Amino acid sequence: MSPAHEIERVVAREHHDPHSVLGAHPVPGGAVVRAYRPDAARVAVVVEGGEPRPLRRIHPAGVFARRLLGATLPLRYELEIEAPDGSCSRTRDPYSFLPTLGELDLHLVGEGRHERLYERLGAHVRELDRCRGVSFAVWAPNARSVSVVGDFNAWDGRVHQLRVLGGSGIWEIFVPGVEAGMRYEFELRDATGALRLKADPLAFATEAPPRHASVVHVPRHVWRDDDWRERRATSDPWHEPLSVYEVHLGSWRRNPLEGNRSLTYDELGEELAAYAVDLGFTHVELLPVMEHPLTRSWGYQTTGYFAPTARYGDPDGFRRLVERLHRAGLGVLLDWVPGHFPRDDWALARFDGTALYEHADPRRGEHPDWGTLVFNHGRAEVRNFLLGSALYWLDEQHADGLRVDAVASMLYLDYSRREGEWVPNRFGGREDLEAVGFLRELNEVVHARVPGVVMVAEESTAWPGVSRPTHLGGLGFGFKWNMGWMNDTLRYFSRDPVHRRYHHEELTFSFVYAFSENYVLPLSHDEVVHGKGSLLARMPGDRAERLANLRALYAYMWAHPGKKLLFMGGELAQEREWDVEGSVDWHLLGDPGHRGVSDLVRDLNRLYRDEPALHELDCEPEGFRWLEADDAEANVLAFARLSRAGRALVCLCNLSAVPREGYRVGLPRGGRWHEVLNTDRRAYGGSGLGNAEGVVAEGVPWREQAFSAEVTLPPLAVVWLVPEEEA
Repeated sequence: MSPAHEIERVVAREHHDPHSVLGAHPVPGGAVVRAYRPDAARVAVVVEGGEPRPLRRIHPAGVFARRLLGATLPLRYELEIEAPDGSCSRTRDPYSFLPTLGELDLHLVGEGRHERLYERLGAHVRELDRCRGVSFAVWAPNARSVSVVGDFNAWDGRVHQLRVLGGSGIWEIFVPGVEAGMRYEFELRDATGALRLKADPLAFATEAPPRHASVVHVPRHVWRDDDWRERRATSDPWHEPLSVYEVHLGSWRRNPLEGNRSLTYDELGEELAAYAVDLGFTHVELLPVMEHPLTRSWGYQTTGYFAPTARYGDPDGFRRLVERLHRAGLGVLLDWVPGHFPRDDWALARFDGTALYEHADPRRGEHPDWGTLVFNHGRAEVRNFLLGSALYWLDEQHADGLRVDAVASMLYLDYSRREGEWVPNRFGGREDLEAVGFLRELNEVVHARVPGVVMVAEESTAWPGVSRPTHLGGLGFGFKWNMGWMNDTLRYFSRDPVHRRYHHEELTFSFVYAFSENYVLPLSHDEVVHGKGSLLARMPGDRAERLANLRALYAYMWAHPGKKLLFMGGELAQEREWDVEGSVDWHLLGDPGHRGVSDLVRDLNRLYRDEPALHELDCEPEGFRWLEADDAEANVLAFARLSRAGRALVCLCNLSAVPREGYRVGLPRGGRWHEVLNTDRRAYGGSGLGNAEGVVAEGVPWREQAFSAEVTLPPLAVVWLVPEEEA
């Protein structure tokens, strides 16, 4: 095509390679320099070591050019730009630089295997040819043109137009003079011809919502947690204590003296670390910290898959939070949402005018429950985007694991869809084979790249092998939330004790499948929202009985096989439902009944960590033994937990409202047993009934045990016993 035609395409912003028109290009006898500066009254070229030489306006829209006789390429030069007000500036020409992505980068992205994608796409401060600036790159294969706009060019999409690199669909430019902290977005002429502003999908930082521009960010934080990561790499989470405190950062604690604002990352780092350590938790799990526009989505409608939310500070503040938790001895798990994303026009939805990240067919691409769009896990670049996000939070932000949200919605094509509203897979089945493949690849790559991390699936169906290795046909997760246990247990505990004997199997059934997966027992945020009330409010009876029931629930949970998770507020018996725009009701700790629940949780975590029987064989049936499973009439059940060395801890549950004195229970060994926990202790707010002097197991066989003892079981209470020499 003629240069004039090419120039018209650049001016119209319909050119896929403006670098082939603008910048310096060879011509007979020298070179020609062209610049498109619609904001300029005059433009001159300054070849290194020379004087300014004015360019001639060759197009009324602001295209300037000059032939430089005798010039050879490559040519190092600057543009001197005079604005209509007479002010002047100099800059290296963005169209004089080579691409910042190589052939290997493009190949790996196309294959979906660029594990460090975040180092190439997005915005990166770097130095090229002795010039400091920012390289911008974005995937938009169906766009007609792409520009970067921001604080550095008056948000004018005509000034910095990107080039597409071959058939990769990746657009790229290096812009001199751009600095960290500057805001930017991509302006696309999309497949329909419309101009659209889009936030950078791989931005490391963003403006605070409701604004949504991306922000150029260079990490300044210097990590000092190498010892933590070295220990983690050799850890064995399946056989170690794992007790998780689930937190929403914005509503954990607020500052009432400053407009009831949320705490910053740095404030949280000090206060949250001290609090979680005092209560004995091993990990803190954060509801999604990835940037999201709607606070009431709790972070589960993510728009910034590489950016910590700006609500609480900058990305370095988030890094300091993680490191502070590590220094306190706490692991950090992050909720992460690779299944769906919101429809906000400035984010991922129809990014280049087509269904790029999502499926085009609404029967696969739209989520009926949440009004969101479903990721197309069959597209290599989309898998690469999500894989890169997971690795970024684990490798670059030093998280210790991911809790993957809504896995069930990813596994099934007919999830929440009626007949005729979903498309079967190629075998005619309901399984989403592409999503299954992605989850397996995710877990394989993550565990290979970042040893010791914990990958947890929120999966609510009977899909087999969620927490089994991929080479054995599983999905490769380390753990799975035990939603069946949670639903059955809360249903049972919400019943009046008078009726519980008719529903005894709601407690015992979970032990039938307790070792079919590596389970986490979750009492999560989902159980205290949407009108469900708090955990305390779901307990029956008067106030004292509700507190007793809650204490019994926690002691039963901490003794049950499986790792533990408790949402914030549950540890102090929050009375009202969680409010994302409020705070935990810390004043409740001034009440003896609520403080008793908090003290109990602290003691449960201490015993859980100190007693191998409670965690060493969490995922293996050898770590569990029934002592009394069938006494539905009395609302009693009893079981033993065992360590590798055979150490035993016995859990006795009396979930009726009457005490059971002289109740005989089989025990794994003879001799004296010591009461190490009793939820009815006065210190917790109970009546003080129990076995303070211990009990003696006699050689009286009972329920297949060679020894047994008569014990006192307080009402609505759980008692833990250990052999006296192990107390």
